[in-house]
Amino acid sequence: MPATIPSVAFVGGGPRTAGILERLAANRPELFAQPLAIHVIEPHAPGSGRIWRYDQHPGLLLNSAAADITMFTDASVACEGPAADGPGLAAWAVGVLDGTIADVPRLAPELRRQLRALTGATFPTRQLQSVYLEWFFRRAVSGLGPDVRVTVHRDTAVRIDSDHDGPGSGGYRLRLAGGGTVDADVVVSALGHTDSLPDEASAGRAAFAARHGGFHAAPSYTTDVDYSGVAAGQDVIVSGMGLAFVDLVVLLTEGRGGRFRETPDGGLAYVPSGAEPRLWAGSRRGVPYHSKISSALRGEAAGDPRFFTAAAIQELLARHGELDFRTQLWPLIAKDAGYGYYREIFTGYPERVSISWDEFSDRFAALDWYSPERERLVLESVPDAAFHLDFEQLDRPLTGLDTAGRDFAGPDDVQRAVAGYIENDLRLRTSPDHSETLALFTALLKVYMDLGRLVPAERLNARSQHTVHGWWHGFFSFVDSGPPPQRLRELLALHRAGLLRFIGPGLEITADEVSGQFVASSARGAVRVSAKALIEARLPSPAVTGSDNPLLRYLHSSGLGSEQTVLTAEGLHATGRLLVSRANELVSPLGEPNRRLFAVGPNTSGWGAGAFARPGTNAAPFRENDALARRILGLLARDLSRDGERRDSERGEVEAAAVPAASGKAQSWNN
Repeated sequence: MPATIPSVAFVGGGPRTAGILERLAANRPELFAQPLAIHVIEPHAPGSGRIWRYDQHPGLLLNSAAADITMFTDASVACEGPAADGPGLAAWAVGVLDGTIADVPRLAPELRRQLRALTGATFPTRQLQSVYLEWFFRRAVSGLGPDVRVTVHRDTAVRIDSDHDGPGSGGYRLRLAGGGTVDADVVVSALGHTDSLPDEASAGRAAFAARHGGFHAAPSYTTDVDYSGVAAGQDVIVSGMGLAFVDLVVLLTEGRGGRFRETPDGGLAYVPSGAEPRLWAGSRRGVPYHSKISSALRGEAAGDPRFFTAAAIQELLARHGELDFRTQLWPLIAKDAGYGYYREIFTGYPERVSISWDEFSDRFAALDWYSPERERLVLESVPDAAFHLDFEQLDRPLTGLDTAGRDFAGPDDVQRAVAGYIENDLRLRTSPDHSETLALFTALLKVYMDLGRLVPAERLNARSQHTVHGWWHGFFSFVDSGPPPQRLRELLALHRAGLLRFIGPGLEITADEVSGQFVASSARGAVRVSAKALIEARLPSPAVTGSDNPLLRYLHSSGLGSEQTVLTAEGLHATGRLLVSRANELVSPLGEPNRRLFAVGPNTSGWGAGAFARPGTNAAPFRENDALARRILGLLARDLSRDGERRDSERGEVEAAAVPAASGKAQSWNN
């Protein structure tokens, strides 16, 4: 089943695929300036895909400001391919308005209004972002050139068959849900976030709700859940207070006709429609993610990491067979984050410190983060304890907050503590006098992006595999990937209106067969609530064997791929992710990499984060996109070299006839 001309198929057509297409275009002149067929299999609009599609509630926002969003591999990206500077979202909006960017469909009046109001500091709607992503996809396709045929199949891949016995050569045939097929020499799975089949706990809760006439929503992409079973005025327990929770609040309040209004005193009030339920929210921490930051650095930028470096990691790898995240990597990460944080305090706010930055930094560099000497240095040089960085307090913010670590005195104590925490977070993260929060944000972002590049996943012990994908990713998201400040103001307004109540930290949920209700309480006591409705407000954890996506399940069950399983001194640990090599190749159960079958995204063992990023940050997904594109083109070039006569003959035939559509839903995008 060979493809007629060299052919690459992408399963998933969201922003990650668009980014790889742009890198294919940038690298083709050097590596493979020959005709090529590209297939993109995506049931939603290509470029935006499922998660970023236009068809979402218009009130849903990104958690990044417009100035922090680009799809272009700019000159900051350390990669072998050429840079491709282009407009990020903010500059794109300006270009659309002034006509310098004309290849954009006619926009609805509301989107035109959003464009006119957009600044670099604006948190754009997902609908506007979808237009930018779809424009970038078209731009990437056009950059491939006239001898590259791109066909989009608005369909779902359900199976992949190979025409070879080993993982090193041959082609693939993808079977689509609509009955069509796609033949390709190389396949890239870029599916992004997918749903999972209910695990045992969620299935049990769903069955409980069904038996007792209740409502249960398992972990899923929030906007794809049907909440019509949640009645007005109904009490609803919400498990999780991250970004999915924020989206849920939008859908169940503004999405049901309510609205927010500014008050004369500068506050925010909620005007209900009467269709809203009453939400009871809790989580492990008991508080929402930190607000995004609106301040600018006042002091000297910290630059690149100084302690969590390639040299430091290589030294650890040379001394240890396995690395432990908590004891060996986290102290370096914490020290780098602390360095950036204190540099901003010392150089931006000298009135807050008692010694010079030069003296502090020299002494700081010689000390371990968790040493008594480092703690003593901070105590002596930063008199106000409010400016002491404590990662454990940051991670468990309600410990010691107004309660000195004791159980809460009662439900009202919980409400005051959580609301007070949110108010304080807004004050710190939106005030120009607290730019140390931005310094911490930036330092954590840099090491987060570098972790997968510097640390081989297979060199982590089993406990650390759990920690990296669990605690570390969660902590980073909690500190750095929170919602716009406006969303936290809205949570407080809903709390004052009586439509949002807080359960507290250490959320525990049980099902009471006698009452037919879910029961939620906090490990710290004080709040206990019973309700017929439970919403698990988070994305599902990766589970390749239990994925809702048929191709992911097939890749595992067929033996083309395998689940990441790490054998360490502590035993066997399965992560739920497809195992990929450092070159993003799927790895078979025998440990053999499939040289022509690649996978990227959150359902793989790769550590690349996201699909778009901040400009000028040498972003990890852009580095990975370039390397993968060059790998694909190199494979095709070697094929051409080996089989020159056959390929020349096939190309002669194709030049006389267009590549046929592979299914009834296929659409040519550039010919």
